Amino acid sequence: MIREKLAHLFFALAGVAGTLPVHAESGWDQLNMTRGVTHISREIYSLHMKIFWICVWIGVVVFGVMIWSIIYYRKARGAVPDVKLVHNTKVEIVWTIVPVVILVAMAVPAAKTLIEIEDTTKSELTIKVTGFQWGWEYDYLDDGVAYYSRLDHQSDAARELL
Repeated sequence: MIREKLAHLFFALAGVAGTLPVHAESGWDQLNMTRGVTHISREIYSLHMKIFWICVWIGVVVFGVMIWSIIYYRKARGAVPDVKLVHNTKVEIVWTIVPVVILVAMAVPAAKTLIEIEDTTKSELTIKVTGFQWGWEYDYLDDGVAYYSRLDHQSDAARELL
């Protein structure tokens, strides 16, 4: 609940800043992924919000350090640019390992959720849907029923007039 309110606040501030359009008549639910009703859709929503907040945190840290460096090391304060390239192995190792750790930390719950999505052992109905250019093929695998639906010819003719 608190995460949702913070997300709404973030989107409102971004809208005020002019980066996102915010309309008085539109609901907040249009700015974010909607929460589903099934267990797996709620899990996907939760994963989405966790990764969203990780990205927000990374953005705040990166831009904070960048703005601090721009202010602290400006020419007006007497900063002199270093003409030699400075090589610091420890810093390079840190800025390589930290993103890898962040990506692994985000990949583990994502992989668990993907495995849960693919688990069809408790499904009540299995449907295979294949899309074609102007139609869909539906195969109800449990019942052996299959059919093909095609775009209505009148609708197709109206589309060709444009």
